[in-house]
Amino acid sequence: MNEPAPITAEEIDRVYCEIDHDAESAGYHLHPDEAFTKGLVRGLIENERRYGYRSCPCRLAMGSKEADLDIICPCDYRDPDLAEYNACYCALYVSRGVKQGEQTVGAIPERRPPRAERERARAEARKAPGAIGEFPFPIWRCGVCGYLCARGEPPLQCPICKVGKERFGRFI
Repeated sequence: MNEPAPITAEEIDRVYCEIDHDAESAGYHLHPDEAFTKGLVRGLIENERRYGYRSCPCRLAMGSKEADLDIICPCDYRDPDLAEYNACYCALYVSRGVKQGEQTVGAIPERRPPRAERERARAEARKAPGAIGEFPFPIWRCGVCGYLCARGEPPLQCPICKVGKERFGRFI
């Protein structure tokens, strides 16, 4: 059996820079402790190799993309965690205050519902009027630039034009 190639420092640096660039360009911030953050990036790389997608390094993935859609990084719980706790569950993403050293990260409770509850909600959403095929989430539209996203709630900030959550309306 072939062993996978080890994860190199160069690969971690490349993915770290990619995620940092994407985060900052969308109005988000990575944890300021680079060593800590690169440890999380290593977990994302390991999960991508294992499952084919970057599931949250701090949660147990099912190994099925459909079952894990809510925890593919950035997960569906990032924005509510940032709004309430100044960091996402694994603390990869943090608030501006944390990045600038004005706030600290404490314990963040798990928001992800148990598997049975997630499956029940997905099945109910498929039956709901206006549901699109197998996709259980509403689609939100930025009222300024027209950006569309499909998730439980709109993002805290539009990744395109940077307006706040209040400028989003339900599209479908």
